[in-house]
Amino acid sequence: MTDVNRSGAVEYLDVDCILQGDCRQVLNELPEKSVDLIFADPPYNLQLQNTLLRPNLTEVDAVDDEWDQFGDFASYDQFTREWLTACRRVLKDTGTLWVIGSYHNIYRVGTILQDLGYWFLNDVVWIKTNPMPNFRGVRFTNAHETLLWCKKSKDQKRYTFSYHAMKMANDEKQMRSDWEIPLCTGTERLMVNGEKLHTTQKPEALLYRILLASSNPGDVVLDPFFGTGTTGAVAKKLGRHYIGIEREDKYIAGAKARLDAIAKPLIPDDEVLGRFETKRSAPRIAFASLLETGLLLPGQPLYFNRQRDKMATVLADGSLRTADGERGSIHKIGAYIGTLPACNGWEHWYYETEQGELEVVDALREKVRKAQRANGSE
Repeated sequence: MTDVNRSGAVEYLDVDCILQGDCRQVLNELPEKSVDLIFADPPYNLQLQNTLLRPNLTEVDAVDDEWDQFGDFASYDQFTREWLTACRRVLKDTGTLWVIGSYHNIYRVGTILQDLGYWFLNDVVWIKTNPMPNFRGVRFTNAHETLLWCKKSKDQKRYTFSYHAMKMANDEKQMRSDWEIPLCTGTERLMVNGEKLHTTQKPEALLYRILLASSNPGDVVLDPFFGTGTTGAVAKKLGRHYIGIEREDKYIAGAKARLDAIAKPLIPDDEVLGRFETKRSAPRIAFASLLETGLLLPGQPLYFNRQRDKMATVLADGSLRTADGERGSIHKIGAYIGTLPACNGWEHWYYETEQGELEVVDALREKVRKAQRANGSE
């Protein structure tokens, strides 16, 4: 259900709703560390001075809205610092933030992000396949915008990145940081009396890629500059929850109608909606679990990288012991016997099957995971 809430303290996290007001105030009324992902499309401070005309002297529907007007760079920087500070407070310690901008503002935004402690993961270039031309012919056509993807701090270890989903969406090639996506046009563009409802409505294709890459089904996605609700529309289609913050009544009305017209996903299945388990995201399995389930036995030998002359013995507590008496985890002993600075033991130790073949112990870990899934223990 989509709700519109006027100003007032938020005592709990109300999701799938639009909160009306200045995002700097509304964000400070939300619970701390309560959202998984933030996508922000702030004012760009375009500083347009004159009416923009086409060669045939017709007027271009440029961004001259009141919300994009700032007295000077200092006032814009202060505004940016305030909303980014408020965003950092509500973002979970495992969450990330995306900000989009043009050359008018993105470098100022980037500096402030770093000053506040955010840590860049990527800058992504959105290449517009159908950009508006430079009508005066005095400089290059502005055919791209820049997205900054950040985690909360340099020390943050965990965050969502669906690498394999992005690779699959790119014909099984690693997705690059240059995205060719057309501007929002046609039936996707919200219109009122033949005029654009919002001058800078973003294409759903852009938000689809962002949400699929950096959130999971059931996550809470917040957009502090909600506009016509593109973030909410994509979140609803992908089984994410959304919170939109917006000041303008006309945008809220348009976004609400847009969201009400979107049906919930046909199959509310995590894999259908973009949750892809990887070794990094899968639940942790202790090596001792292989002993507890009888997949390995105390005293059984393991072989490092299939080399039978590099052997260690499995002990009852899940540690390994070498012939010269060195003892430790599969990772520690793997590094020791392989003379390596570090080692992922799951991928380097092999056990002997009943058929006399050597198989990596990671295959046994997958058996434990499958058994847990079948028993519903996750």
